[in-house]
Amino acid sequence: MKIKRALLSVSNKDGIVELARRLHAAGVEIISTGGTMKAIKEAGIPVTYVSEVTGFPEIMDGRVKTLNPFIHGGILSVRDNEEHLAQMQEHGIKGIDLVVVNLYPFKETIAKPDVELAEAVENIDIGGPAMIRAAAKNFKFVTIVTNPARYEEVATQVEAQGEVGDRLRMELAQEAFAHTADYDTAIKDYLARIIKQGEKA
Repeated sequence: MKIKRALLSVSNKDGIVELARRLHAAGVEIISTGGTMKAIKEAGIPVTYVSEVTGFPEIMDGRVKTLNPFIHGGILSVRDNEEHLAQMQEHGIKGIDLVVVNLYPFKETIAKPDVELAEAVENIDIGGPAMIRAAAKNFKFVTIVTNPARYEEVATQVEAQGEVGDRLRMELAQEAFAHTADYDTAIKDYLARIIKQGEKA
């Protein structure tokens, strides 16, 4: 699948501006959120704010911004399914071909001494894992990147052929599911520890 449209929304900003620059130069439209969009925009790279796509502002301190059919419909649509394509057209949904997401720093947050439970909870990412899993599920048509170390390889393929190869898309999907599994395990283990500490108190 030719990559025409990408969604970039990262906690770890390492390399994201350079990736955005290369994607833009390759003719890819870029959608982004909050801090990621600010970094891309400040670098002089054209970027569309996710709220312009959804028609809805980021609300609840950013808890709700990408959980929207204009985002998830664009990611999850099966591009060779005529019914899916008809529904996209009917509802004005445009495809998203590349998703670059990494998650709120939960592990780093809970590693801080005396971190409060409320702070830990606010660093549990919801929209990020949802986008990651949606894109990884639809790896036949969508490229998901969760690791900045993969930016170079992905950008090079997009520049050379306008798309990412089948094998790399599957590898990236497998990495993405491993990423969310590890993330959820960290949350599970942290909450179990808090519960146990409460029982001892």
